This record gives sequence, structure tokens and C-alpha cells, in this order.
Amino acid sequence: MTCSAVTSWRGRPLTPTTSADSSGSVTATPILDWHGSDAERLYDRVLLAPEAPATPTSFLRTAHTCIRREVRGVYALDDQQPVSTTIRRGRGSCSQRLAVVEGLARRHSIHTRVRGLVLHGEFWYPRFRYLHGLVPDRVLLAWPEFLVDGRWLDASDVFDSGDCAIDAEPFANCGEETLFDALARAPINWGGRSSRSCLDLSGFVAANLGTFDSRDDLFGTYGQTIVRPIRAIIEPFFSRWNAR
Repeated sequence: MTCSAVTSWRGRPLTPTTSADSSGSVTATPILDWHGSDAERLYDRVLLAPEAPATPTSFLRTAHTCIRREVRGVYALDDQQPVSTTIRRGRGSCSQRLAVVEGLARRHSIHTRVRGLVLHGEFWYPRFRYLHGLVPDRVLLAWPEFLVDGRWLDASDVFDSGDCAIDAEPFANCGEETLFDALARAPINWGGRSSRSCLDLSGFVAANLGTFDSRDDLFGTYGQTIVRPIRAIIEPFFSRWNAR
């Protein structure tokens, strides 16, 4: 039995709030505070990386690589944590590290938006083998999309090298490879518009809430997965628990 009592989903309809795709933005937000000094320093390091990011796609790939190297994966729970805080602490959840990519993208004048995906809690069972009862029934995921050369690409499209092997190692959602890390080796398919499915995770999607101009808008509309009082109690521990 999963722990639905600690989530924000009880009584909340899981249906899209908009009928059209959002237009995205490059504007800084409370979460995507790319104008902060910590974000600026990381942005400068991305520009000076050996990969020499000359195109929007190469910039995003280099940013992802730098974040993997400088921000270690932990099980933090606050999806509305500012990008600057994640960078300063040097640790973050998959959601928080994806937000850092978005923040640097906006700093680089690349429009971003997010797709709201509600995932079945079972997706995280392998990571919390003995704590299934504490995993929420449903988990809200903000999945980034980037406007490149006039068309929207989701994170898998951006980081996909084109070498999609049919026998790609499945994503087990355990060990050191997190969802954020898996993006670098094979495209992830959540269903819908993607025709490629090297890592097909569409079976875990309970609802697709559509696109939002920012993760601020998504979480402002639906709230975070775990309610604030519970987060306040367990966040100090989870935010330091290394993903492994």
C-alpha cells in the first residue's frame, strides 16, 4: 500500500488545464533564477568547456554534462527549490538538476517549458526497496522541453546522440544511474509524440497534464507531490541521501 496521505493529489483532478501548447519563455523565475551569481558562474564554466558549445543543442548537452559532474544526485523533495540553491549546495534531485539545465538554457536565450507528467509511484520502488509504503501513489514530474531551431524538443530529443541501440540497457531506476543520468545514454519515451523508445517508460505515466511556460506554473497549479508539512520533516535527511 502506498502512502497517499502525504501527497497533494487527493481530490485533485488530473486533467490538462490548457488545450494548447505553452509558448515557453527565457524569463527568470523564482525557481529558474538564472540571474544569480552561482548560476552565472556555472554558465561561464559551460561556455569555457572543452566541448565548445557553438550551437543551442551542443550548449544544452554541455550544460547537462557539467551539471552531472558538479551537482551530485540526491533524493531531495523540494521541486520548487531555486536553481541557485541547488548549484550552491552541489547536490540535487533529478527534478532539481533538470531545473538547472532549464535555468542555464534561459540564460543562453533558449526558450524552455515543461510537460507535466503524473507517474505511478511504482516507478520509484526499486530505489526504495524497503520503503514502498512511503512512496506516494502518484508523483508529479516536470519534464523539460527546449525551443531549438524553431521547434520544441523534449529533453530526450536534445540529449539523444542518434545512436539508439535496440538492445539498450533498460533503465532500472536504481544504483548510481538516475533518470537525469540516463538521458545522456539513450532517449526516454514517456509516450505521446515520441516515436523512439530505447528506454520506454510510457507504462508508468498515469496522466499527461500538458505543457506549462515554466515549472513554476506547473507546481503553482498542481502543487508538489508531497505536502509541505511532511516535506519539512523529511527533507533534511532526503536532501543529503545520495542516489545509489
